[in-house]
Amino acid sequence: MDTSASTRRIALIAISLTSLLTPLMASSVNVALPQIGQEFHMPAVLLSWVATAYSLASAVFLVPFGKVADIHGRKRIYIVGVAFYTAASVLCALAPSGPSLVICRVLQGIGGAMIFGTGIAILTSVYPPGQRGYVLGINTAVVYAGLSVGPFLGGLLVGQWGWRSVFWANVPLGLAALLFTLWKVEGEWAGSPGDSFDLRGSLLYGLAVIAVMYGFSQLPDLLGIGLIAAGLLIAGVFVWQEGHVERPVLDLRLFRTHRVFTLSSLAALVNYLATSSVTFLLSLYLQYIKGMSPQQAGATLITQPLIMATFSPLSGRLSDRIEPRIVASVGMVLTVVGLLLLTALGRETSLGYVLACQVVLGLGFALFSSPNVSAIMGSVERQFYGVASGMVGTMRLFGQTLSLGITMLLFALYIGRVQITSQHYDAFLLSARINFLVSALLCMGGVFASLARGRIHNQVSASAKLSTESEAR
Repeated sequence: MDTSASTRRIALIAISLTSLLTPLMASSVNVALPQIGQEFHMPAVLLSWVATAYSLASAVFLVPFGKVADIHGRKRIYIVGVAFYTAASVLCALAPSGPSLVICRVLQGIGGAMIFGTGIAILTSVYPPGQRGYVLGINTAVVYAGLSVGPFLGGLLVGQWGWRSVFWANVPLGLAALLFTLWKVEGEWAGSPGDSFDLRGSLLYGLAVIAVMYGFSQLPDLLGIGLIAAGLLIAGVFVWQEGHVERPVLDLRLFRTHRVFTLSSLAALVNYLATSSVTFLLSLYLQYIKGMSPQQAGATLITQPLIMATFSPLSGRLSDRIEPRIVASVGMVLTVVGLLLLTALGRETSLGYVLACQVVLGLGFALFSSPNVSAIMGSVERQFYGVASGMVGTMRLFGQTLSLGITMLLFALYIGRVQITSQHYDAFLLSARINFLVSALLCMGGVFASLARGRIHNQVSASAKLSTESEAR
């Protein structure tokens, strides 16, 4: 169905509000963790769950809610998600204890899954193929803007009004997005109305995701290895289950018959896996090796997300005119270059060199991200937009978790289970350089996956021809 230009712009504004809200929240909470731990006297393990609970809940529900949105309407699930997320933010702000805060963060993650499982799908539904790359680039830029501003805003809020203000700040933004969507966004988009929901498959999927993601966060402990093994076993049962139901929550034929979807998803996973730990490692490097304060390190590290936010719309527009695989592959190559440059980090490395590496990485990820998302969304039929949107978020969360797992494994091997002090700085630098090298090698494989997906524009046009029926209800 052709939608009016005003409807498309209104949908973009509504989705952008929540695309700013959720990463802003995530990066702000990290700044608030020390004060939360102090108030509730939380041990380190429980405190880490304040951040982990949100990510796990989001990952578990992204694909299932994407399927629900395909069945019942993407705008409807998006609205429920914004309302749920906003209400959970209020509960987080009012939490009387550490465990209750963790539970409220799970609820926030569920709301976030409904938002991210539908937002990209809505934009893909209302914008024609020739404009999707640019629009998804704008959406990506908003996400990076939230990540850039989050630490600064979080520090300001926590310093002035305490950690609860971080959650209260979500409420007006959430209400604004909710009211704007209800008031201005017309129409509804359901790709597969009347389908049944695969509850058993969703439960198996959720258990597998929890076991694998949490297992990687516990490496190299035996608990982590055991959880990963259990998760892979459950994943095998899930694959068997999905092959024997008529309406699976995740139609595995998408991976078998849609080459672009499969290779683009793989490229996204590899890219997030290779790059997610960079900011964490550089933060430690700047504070331990260069002696910077947390505020100085944060100001230095804002370079990369700012470059991402600046160039993502441009890369999206390029992917509308040039094959997305070319733009995304160039971005992946630049990411490899940036990671290889970081393998030279040492005690005497200049700050200018670190900033240059961030510029290269930021440009690389900006060129990769929105064209790759556009390729994923454009490679499937309309009835799968919600599931594909959920898969985009799932690859991001999986990549981030696997990246952290590799980092922790290298720390355990080269530094040991000790606090990083001056006598361990050389071991830290060695582990960081190896991490960057491993990430660069993974990204090299991602380049081949990105190039191997073939021509995308022709396949997008063919997919659109298969979906001529109206989605508006």
